[in-house]
This record gives sequence, structure tokens and C-alpha cells, in this order.
Amino acid sequence: MTKAVSPLLIAARDISVRFGEQVVLKSATVSIHQSDRIGLIGNNGSGKTTLLKIIAGVMPPDSGSIERRRDIVVGYLSQDFQLDQTKSVYDNIVEGAHDVIDILREYESLPYTSERRHLLEEQIHHRDGWNLENRIETAMHSLNVPEKNRDIQTLSGGEKRRVALCKAIIARPDLLILDEPTNHLDTQSIEWMEEFLAAFSGACLFVTHDRYFLDSIANRTVELSNGVCHSHDGNYTDFLIDKTEREAQLEVEEKKRNSFLRRELAWVRRGPRARRTKAKSRLNSYFERVAEEGYEAEAEVDLIIPPAPPFGSRVLNLKNLGIELGGRRLFSGLDFNFEKKRKLGIIGRNGLGKTTLLRIILGEVQPGEGHTDVGDKTLFNYVDQSRVALNDENTVMQEIGDGREWILFGDERLTVWKYLRRFLFTDDRISTKVGKLSGGERSRLLLAKILMNGGNFLILDEPTNDLDLATLRVLEEALAAFDGCVIAVSHDRYFLNRVCNGILAFEGDGNVHFSEGDYDYYLEKRDARGADAAVQTVAPKRQEARVKIQTTKLTWREAKELEAIEAEIMSTEAEVERIEAVFSASDFYEKRGEETARLTEELAAARATVDRLYARWNELEELRSGRS
Repeated sequence: MTKAVSPLLIAARDISVRFGEQVVLKSATVSIHQSDRIGLIGNNGSGKTTLLKIIAGVMPPDSGSIERRRDIVVGYLSQDFQLDQTKSVYDNIVEGAHDVIDILREYESLPYTSERRHLLEEQIHHRDGWNLENRIETAMHSLNVPEKNRDIQTLSGGEKRRVALCKAIIARPDLLILDEPTNHLDTQSIEWMEEFLAAFSGACLFVTHDRYFLDSIANRTVELSNGVCHSHDGNYTDFLIDKTEREAQLEVEEKKRNSFLRRELAWVRRGPRARRTKAKSRLNSYFERVAEEGYEAEAEVDLIIPPAPPFGSRVLNLKNLGIELGGRRLFSGLDFNFEKKRKLGIIGRNGLGKTTLLRIILGEVQPGEGHTDVGDKTLFNYVDQSRVALNDENTVMQEIGDGREWILFGDERLTVWKYLRRFLFTDDRISTKVGKLSGGERSRLLLAKILMNGGNFLILDEPTNDLDLATLRVLEEALAAFDGCVIAVSHDRYFLNRVCNGILAFEGDGNVHFSEGDYDYYLEKRDARGADAAVQTVAPKRQEARVKIQTTKLTWREAKELEAIEAEIMSTEAEVERIEAVFSASDFYEKRGEETARLTEELAAARATVDRLYARWNELEELRSGRS
């Protein structure tokens, strides 16, 4: 059965862009249809932001064509968004719906019998104009936007970005283009954005490093690599499998090409006699294949964290910590003892005290109550939200080397040049001034500068911001293999699941809750706590009405099954993560490409087992609590 194709909104064909000697886009082609939710991915510097600007109509290509549906309305959140500094938060957001407001005003100015009025009424209905004010209020609340009368000049960078995101989405455009929409959003706001886009009637093209967001929203994934677009049906996980299969095939073709060239080269070297006795077309074919561009796998960051020096008998203990800021209590009674190899993820809405806790641990802020007990051999290395300062006038080499040719990397002695090559800086970029680097290159340089300092206790505040997906995967693998302790404040759910073995959640109203395990396990336990709290709230009212809550006791066999099933779920989920990590490894197609079919089957089977176990766990929990 042929899949129905929704109406075409925009078609970009053979788009090319060059910045000086650097070719950013090379014959990039992509089409956007009405039902599309396209996740655009690629390494930093691959041209994603440039392509978004061209599709949004704010930048012309050097060559190629852009075809747009007539009267198409495009909403665009750029990385370098502009807000009116003279207006309030609310006035800036409303500006995003100026065309809807203009239609409403014209509609209200026309007589009831006007034919134009009826046409405008259809447009207002299509754009949900009657509900504009309510949508603005909902979006502002859900995205944790500052108060509507706040002056834009008083906002932080993250607050401004949330205002700009709200401004982009409230107009209900035909095409919504979002460049890193999840940056500076907390987990609850990201989840609201997922729900909003799932119900959004228009198309969406977005760039994000949030892989859960990609898996949840994207029905197409477009990879921008070497200036060319590769389209894959499905979400990010589907893309990883497709890409592995595509690269395995390219590897096979490249091996065949090299084998052909070796055979033909031996013939060419036999000299004139061979050339007289063989067909001239064979020689022409040889030179044509030589001229072809061979397949070359993309380079990845070789990010290795320096070995952690050993801890003493004590790592870090938090004793009854509490603090108030601005007359508001952030948290109190916080106790936590760190063990070796603890990888703690800290989550929660912005403004609840996560960064303040980090600063207390580092001794930069004194708590209002309680104290910290730091081990004698505990060495902190802190990566904060603003990272460290970079000197734009330095070259990349000067920024890392600081006059030295060598750096110590644990017990290893590396040249600065070799160290920077691990972070994908080519020779020409190593000699480039910092001020001329892209955002992704700056992020990699900052990681290189901070991680070289070593330490056995890494403290990371939003470490995933501005990193591309390939670098994120390598960072996660490096942190998971790190022998020291890690604290990571992050809203990246995928990162939290891959790295963390404990979650400290700031849940609001001064409540801080610790959960063993990864982020998904925390969510399960949080939802269970919420269900139990709801039952306890309803129970007294039912008792007053003389209605008893009936509970169903589990059989001995069912109780034992429930005890064991959580460990089985975690074990199976670990197997899913293991197979996904195999697929995402940079050398998979080279070392294990022939196993693609088998591993795909194993991954599907493991996921099905996880679904079955969760279904059984829910069934047993409902029996235990009497909700069945």
C-alpha cells in the first residue's frame, strides 16, 4: 500500500554555501511536507544553522533554489534571536502573533455582511486566533517564562531564550523552525514542548541535541554530513540503525573499489605492452575510478578524561544542608554521602537551588544551616554553565598551551597539538583565533581546557549544551568509564540515563528527593509516589462516606515475582543500551557491520521484553494496591 504524501510546503534543492575557503553546504536538498516533524542532525560546523536560515528565508544561498507554498507562514527560533529591548516580556511575545492580531483587527473593523469578513473568519479559525490570549498564558506558564511585565533588559540569557521560544510558537505557523529549542529549558518544560509539537497542526523542522526529544517528536531524521542531506524515515533511534546499515554498505563498496584499483594498478604498471594489448576503455575506467571520491568515515572526538587520583577514606558528605535566598527557602535538611564512583544527576526546574547546591559543595557559598565534609584527597573540577572564560584574541593552541608545548594527561605526556587533535581540531583550526570559532568548536575547546585539569570529582552544570550528538556520545562514554565521582546538573534525559547511577531531584516547595538508578527509574518511582499520595488523599473522604478501599493481596508466587521484576527490567534495559551503544560506535560498520541484521533482531527482542516486563509490573502493582 502506497504511503500518502501530505502537501509540500517548502522544497530546497541543490543548496550550496561557501564561507571563504570553507564549503558549508554542497548540493544540499531537502523537502518539507505538511505532516513532517523533521529532526535535523549533524556535527557542529556541518551547516545545520545555515540551512535553517536559508529555509526560513533570512539568508540566501550561493546557489540552488527554494520553492515555497504561496502565503506560507513560518515561525523561526534562531540561536541569535533578537528581542525588542524597549518592550516587556508580554509585548515581545505578542509580537510573534502580529499577523494573527492584524487579521483579528481587520475582521472586527468590517461590517457583518462583508464577504471579506467570512474569509478572515476562516483564517482566524485555522490559526486558533480566538484562543490567542489563553494560548499565550499557557505557553508562558509551561515554559517558565518570567512575569509578563518584566523588562527584557533585566532577564538572563536563558530567560530571554524562553521568551523567544514562546514568541515563535504562539502564532501557530504553517512551518515552525526551531534551532536548539530545548536549551535552557527544564525537563517539565521540554515535556510540555513535546506535547505541544505532537498536537501541532503545522510542520516542524528542528535542531536539537536532546535525543529523547528527537525520539519523541521526529517522524523524519535528516543528517547533514559533508554538505549533503541524508533523509531517514523515523526518529533518532531509527536513524542510528539506518545509518549503520548505510555506512556498512558504503564500506563494502569502498573495499570493492580499492580492490579494483589494486588489480588495475598492477596492469597499468606492466607498461606499454599491456596498454597495446588491452582495451583502451579499461585504462579510461581505471582513471575514472581513481578520480572518484572514496568513502571516508566521519572523525569523532577522542575524548578521554584524565585518570582520577585515588580518594581517601572519605569522599564528600553533605550534612543537614539548607539555605534561603531572597527570603525564599530553597531546600533544607539535605543529607547525602558520596561513595566512590557515584555518578549523581541533579534535576529540577530552574531557580530551585541546583546551581546553589553546587556552589555550596565548592565552598563558594555558605549554607544557612548544616555543613559539607570534604575528603582530604577529593579534588574538584568544575564545569559551570558559563564555562570558563576564553580569550578571543588567542589562537586555539595558545588557549590550551598557555606557552607550553606539552601537557600532563594523568601519567601521560602529550603535545598540545596531539591533545587538540583528540577534540577534532585540524591543523588550520588549531592556529585559528578563538573569536572566529563556531559555537560547537568553542564548546569542544572549553571541554578540552577544563578536562585537562584532571581531578577525581567532576562537577558539571549543563554539560550537554551546544554539543553535537557525536560529541555527546563520546562524553557520555568517557564519564561512564571515569573512575572518580561525577555530579551533573542536566535536563538531558538521555544523558542522565547513560551516565548516572543516582538522581537527586529538586521537586519544588523545598523538597529534594534522592532515587537510586537512572532517570527513567526515578520517573517510575515518582509516579508511584504520586499515585500513593493520591490514594492517601482520597481515602479519608471515602471513609467519611463509609466506602472502604478494597485491597487485593498478592499470592506468594506473585509477591516474589514483583520483588524480582524490577531487577529484571533494569537488566534488560541495560542490554538495550548495550546494543544501542554498539550501533552508535564510530567503528561499528568496520568491525561488526556484518552483524547488523542479527543485532537489529536482538534489539527489537530486548525492547519487546522491556515492554512486556513493564506491563507485568503494572499489573502486579495494581493487584497489590487494589486498583485492578
